[in-house]
Amino acid sequence: MLLKDKVAIITGGSRGIGKAIVKEFADQGAHIAFNFLKSEKESLNIKKEIESKGRKALIFKQDIKDYNAIKVMVEGVKSELGRLDIIVNNAGILKDKALMLMEEQDWEDVITTNLSGAFNLIRSAITTFMEQKNGNIINITSVAGLKGVPRQVNYSASKAGLIGLTKSLAREVGPYNIRVNAIAPGYIDTDMVKDLKEDYKKELLGRIPLNRFGRSEEIAKVATFLASDNAKYITGQIITADGGLAM
Repeated sequence: MLLKDKVAIITGGSRGIGKAIVKEFADQGAHIAFNFLKSEKESLNIKKEIESKGRKALIFKQDIKDYNAIKVMVEGVKSELGRLDIIVNNAGILKDKALMLMEEQDWEDVITTNLSGAFNLIRSAITTFMEQKNGNIINITSVAGLKGVPRQVNYSASKAGLIGLTKSLAREVGPYNIRVNAIAPGYIDTDMVKDLKEDYKKELLGRIPLNRFGRSEEIAKVATFLASDNAKYITGQIITADGGLAM
C-alpha cells in the first residue's frame, strides 16, 4: 500500500474528483478526513465504506471559506487520528458568466472558495508540517488556470492563483521537507460535464487529442502518486491530466 497509515485531509470529498481521491487514498492504506457542505447522506455512506476497509474516517460539515472552522477541523483530525501527513485542496465551485454580466458576488464566491479556501487549509496545517519536518500538499487546479477559457475569468483566475501559490510555497517550505504540488485536470466526466449540452460535448471532444473525457479515478491515481514516497523528489510541479487538451 502506497499510503499505509498516513492521515489525509481532502476538501470537497463527498463527490466528483474529491470522492475518488478519498476512496483511492483509503484503498492505499490512508486514514481519511474530509469536509462537505450539503451531501451529508453521501458523506456518511463514504465514511462507512472507508471504515469497512479497516481505515479510520472523519467527516466535517465545514465551509472551506471559513478559516476558523477549517482550523478547528485540522485540530480535530490531529486529536482524533493522532497525526497529519497529507492535505488535498480539492473543493471548488464554478459560476461561469461573461465578464460584462458577472456580478461582484460571482467573482468573490469563486475566488474565496477556490483560492482562499486552499489558503485556509494550508495555513491551518503548515505549522504542524513544519514542526514535524514532513508534509505533503496537493492542490487541485485546472487547465483553466493554464490557458484562457471564455466566460471563466473568475474560475481561471482562482486556478491560476493556485498554481502561483503551489510554486511559491514549494520554494518556501522545501527546506522543511514539505512537498507542494498541483494537478491540473482537463474535462473530467463529473456532474459538471454531464450537464453540458451534447453538441458542446462533441465540440470539446474534438479538442482533446485522446478523444475522451477523463475519469475522476484517473485524477485520484495521480494524487496518490504525488502523495506517496514514489514522488518524494517532486515538488513545485503542476501535473496536467487533460488528455492533451492544453498541449
